[in-house]
Formats: sequence, C-alpha cells, structure tokens
Amino acid sequence: MKPTVSHHRLILSLPSLGRLLPLLLAAMLLAACARMGQPDGGWYDEQPPRVIGAEPAENATGVKTKKLYIYFSEYIKLTNATEKVIVSPPQIEQAEITAQGKRIAIKLADSLHANTTYTVDFSDAISDNNEDNPLGNYAYVFSTGDKIDTLEVSGTVIQANDFEPVKGILVGLYSDLADSAFTCMPMLRVARTDASGRFVIRGVAPGSYRVYALQDQDGNYFYSQRSEMMATLPDTISPSAFPDIRQDTLWRDTLHILKINRVNYTHYMPDNLVLKAFTAPQTDRYLVKQERKDANMFSLFFSYGSDSLPTIKGLNFNADNAFFVQSNDKRDTINYWLRDSLLINQDTLSMAVSYLKTDSTGRLLPQTDTLQVLSKIPYERRLKLEEKNRETWLKEQNRLRRRGMRYDSIMPRPALTMQWSAPTAMAPDDNVLFKFQEPLLDIDTTKIHLYSKIDSSWYRSPFKIVPYNEKNRRLLMQHQVDSLDTTRSGETTFALIGEWRPNVEYSVETDSGAFVGLYGELSETKKQGIRINSDDQYATVLMTIAGFEGRHLVVDLLNSSGNVVKTVYTDNGKANFYYVKEGTYFMRMLVDDNNNGQWDTGDFSKQLAPEDVYYYPRKLECRAKWDLSETWNPTAVPLQNQKPEAITKQKAEKKKTIQHRNAERAKKLGIEYIPQI
Repeated sequence: MKPTVSHHRLILSLPSLGRLLPLLLAAMLLAACARMGQPDGGWYDEQPPRVIGAEPAENATGVKTKKLYIYFSEYIKLTNATEKVIVSPPQIEQAEITAQGKRIAIKLADSLHANTTYTVDFSDAISDNNEDNPLGNYAYVFSTGDKIDTLEVSGTVIQANDFEPVKGILVGLYSDLADSAFTCMPMLRVARTDASGRFVIRGVAPGSYRVYALQDQDGNYFYSQRSEMMATLPDTISPSAFPDIRQDTLWRDTLHILKINRVNYTHYMPDNLVLKAFTAPQTDRYLVKQERKDANMFSLFFSYGSDSLPTIKGLNFNADNAFFVQSNDKRDTINYWLRDSLLINQDTLSMAVSYLKTDSTGRLLPQTDTLQVLSKIPYERRLKLEEKNRETWLKEQNRLRRRGMRYDSIMPRPALTMQWSAPTAMAPDDNVLFKFQEPLLDIDTTKIHLYSKIDSSWYRSPFKIVPYNEKNRRLLMQHQVDSLDTTRSGETTFALIGEWRPNVEYSVETDSGAFVGLYGELSETKKQGIRINSDDQYATVLMTIAGFEGRHLVVDLLNSSGNVVKTVYTDNGKANFYYVKEGTYFMRMLVDDNNNGQWDTGDFSKQLAPEDVYYYPRKLECRAKWDLSETWNPTAVPLQNQKPEAITKQKAEKKKTIQHRNAERAKKLGIEYIPQI
C-alpha cells in the first residue's frame, strides 16, 4: 500500500478549463522533458511482513505433528535465529527452524509433551527480505492439549558483582519448588535474555513457580556444573494478568510524532523480576600446571588454595632448604625461588610433589605427582647471553681506556632491579612505592631518607617502610597507619609512608645497598623530588548512606571508565572521599557482611547468595575546592535501573525499526507524506 499524498487543488469553471486545457497539456509535456534522466524508484515498502496463516493454525489445540509452518505476506528472512529464537518447553535436541521464501518451517526433534502449551519465540529475528522491516516480537503458539496457557513472566538478569546485563542466558521456571529440581531436571518453560538482560517467558499456566537463570554449557537445561553462571530468586512467584492501557507512539519520521494512541492490552505480572547471576567458586583442587619462566624460580598453579603447602622431594637434587617459598593471598599460586646457583644452572629439576587433591566425591586426599620442571631458557643459551653481555661491557671499557677516561677492569654484578612509583606531583593521601622482581633479603632503613623543604631549608621527615599487600592497602584506606603490618617475608612491593603535607616539597633518596635482593644484589643510589599538591586542587565527596548504619560497607569511587580510583571502608554509614581530582565520577557499594574487604560470590550448593552490591544511580560532578555532600538510599531505585549507562559496558542492541525513507522521498518531491496507520 502506498502512503497518502496530499495534492494542491485547482478550482476552475468548465469554460475556463476548456481554454486552459491546451496550456496545461503543453506544461505537462515541458515538465516531462525537464525530468528526463534517472527514473524514480517509487515509494518504499515500509510495512513489516504479516502472518497470513500457519499449519497448525496459531493458538491451535490438540496438535500432534512436529512439523510446523508459518506463512507470511511477503518474502522474509531470519536474523541470528540460533541466538534469538527459542522453543519452550526447552528442546534437548535442537529444533530445526529455517526461512523458506514466504514461510518459516519448524521441525521439532523432541517428543511432544501431552497437554502442554508450546511457544516458538522469534523475538525480533523476522523481517522482510527487501527493506528489512522488522515484524517485532512475534511468538507462534500451539497446544497439545485442549487449552492455551497465556500467562507471561518477565524481568532482567544482571551480574551480581557489577550489574552488567547478562546477554543470552537462559531463564526458566520450575513448578517443582524443591531446590534439587534445578540440579536434576530440565526447566519447564524457558526464555533467553537480550543484550539488555531482558527476558519474557510466555505460555505459562497458572500456579506457583521457582525462577532460575542458567548459562547452560552442556545443553541439558539444568544446573549440572559449578562453572555454569546461574541465578535464582529466593521466593516463589504466582503469575497473573489484568487489563491495562498503554500509549503507543506513531512517528511521522525519525524526529516528529504523528499520533499517540491509547491501546488496551493485557498486563502480565510479575514483569520486573531481577535475577543476580554469579558463578560459584571453584573448590575442586588439582594441580593446573607448573612453570619455570626464569632459571632461578618455578611456580606451581592450583585450581584452588589450601591451608597446607605442598611438600617437594627432589629426585635429581637435594630439596632440603633448597627454596625460598612465596605464595599469593589465595595460596593457589606458589613460587619456589632456588637458593643454590647449582640448581639454578640445572636445566631439569625432577621432583615428587605431594599435595591435597579433590577426588570424585569432593574429599581432599593426598596426591603425589612426579614433575619434570624445565627451564624456559637452557643453561647453554644463558651462558652465551652472559658472554655476549660481557663482550659488550669490555668493548665499552676499552673505548673509555683509549680515550683516557675512567674505566673498570672487573665487571660489576648486576644491580637489583627496582621500580619506583613516585610522581613528581602527588596527592597528600598517596605514597611512594618500591617494586622488585624478586623477594628481598634485607632492607636497610638507615640508607633510605625522606627530606622536606621548609623555608628554603631541607629537614629530615619521618617515614615508614611497609609491605604493600592487600591487608596494608586496606589499612591505609582506613587511615590506620599505626596498624600497618611490617612483616617482609616474601613480599616484592613496599610502600614508603610519609607525613605528606600540602604545598610542601619532598625528596626521597636511597643510598646504594638500601635494598638487598634474595641473591645478594644491591639497589643503586636514587633520588626523586616530589611536590605535594595543595588542598584547593581537589574536591571532597561526602556520602551519607541511609539504612546501612552498623553494617560493614566497601564503597568505591569510580571514574568515567568504571574503574576504581578510591575506596572507603566504613561501618557507620558515612563514606567520605578526600583529595578527589576534578572530574566526573560514579559510586558503587558492597555490603561486606563477612568483613573481609572483598566481594564474595554465592554458592547454590550451600544456599549462599552473593554479597549485595548497589550503584549510585547518578553521576557525581566534582570541582576543585568544592565539597559535594549527598545522601543515598541504595534501595530506593530498582537494581536493574541503578548502574548508570555511561559506565555500563554491555550496551543494548539497536532495535530494528522502519527507516521512514518515504518521508525523505516526499520531502524531495515537495509533497506532504502521511504514513499508513
């Protein structure tokens, strides 16, 4: 059908029409001659395809066949059918769904259940073949019984830790309300989330249900692997429906509204479920791999940590006191630094490693593996590299000698590799970091100096050197400097904590040998000037969190990329951020009930939910010299609407719409365009 076009009207009497007829004919001939050239293609098809029939018919009952056909008014195509089209009840053996000209053919492989409503939900996968006009959210429905179940359940799935929408995850219902149903039988009815995390489960019968989400890795439609992301609601739901009215907007073009219609429709409830998806912790323990990137150390990687470290028996070397052992906080990665140079030069270390491994029943039992740990760079190659470096050094010394300059006759040992993190301009709550590639044997604080400049004179300033580990980082954020842990065992990063005062210039200086590496290397002399910025270069954010007084909270200030720039630990409902650079920020809060300073995921087998997270729904504009005071009720805004779009990484897909190309054509022709309603 063509759009309606309004024409200019001429009101003429019959005599005058007769006199003007030759002139009108001449004008039409001239216009035709003037328009010769590229012919106009006519009006565009802006109508989506229409369903004109189906076999069996839509909403048919008593259906026995597994071959289904849907017929359309024009040629159609299916886009991303494997992602967007889903059959409910779920099909263990995937259905075959294909576009065939003006029809869609559906071939179900699974047996049909008796007295069951089936839905084939196409979402927005159907569009016409020529102009790509979308049919919209279409679902084909039939029943093997004598009635059609029509209720619907909808909502959103987000990741529990960062509220990112979860795309493509299954959401299903169970009429069996026992928790065990989710781990042993397929979902009753299913849907799949779109890019916004939204889902609609159709064809639901009246009753009570449990709702689950599942990133189904093995295609069995139930939770069978701990590695599968999942979500659940603690309460049951009872779907219902009632008549309602909504406003539908008809657009003249992409900018102008033609008409707003009030449309009667059936409102299905619940329509705002929020499922927080998480992956259970991997508790099965086994040896993942061994690695020896550097000749002087090797690492063992486990799938999960343990309170007890492995024991090592050397098969081609003596393992007694052979290692300096270093593990991470989770104790799932263990580094073994070789103390003896003979072992370092040995390309292959054969050893029996005994550790605790999870068996098939989930118990931790002793396990011994024989490992051959090979150096990534063989000893012969390392010798050649050392010789090449020595030759280069000798050439440089000979060049200095020939020029009568000072030179060395003995090649010095390599200095301890040390990286400084000390900007020349620093905020008053920052600190200087020293980073090393190996554990330290000793730190001589008498060879480390901090000076402050007052009235053009330099004075000694107090400082502390502490390991920069997770515990101390948290204490520094809580301004508990006196509680810092000074134990240095196995650490490779250290912080210099000073009494940094705004607008004061400092100098950090280290003498030769201030830091001694595990193999006796000495750090070199180094000096760094630092100026502490003034207070008026920063903003302060003062956030009062309503309703969470007395609970352990971890509150993060996020930049425009969603990355953490500052963290506050609090239990009094006050989160104050000082020395905030001017800019746009966002805020996230973790309810840290176990007070371990980090987000803990859930575990369905133990009926543990993930720790609660909330996002401040608005951006925070911070200006230098300004205090920004806000009050936040984290439960006031629904969870799915809390995370600002600016820091949401999983963006919603652009919905297919009619392009309104006829409006542009009418504008070029200078006529009024009224789209079909």
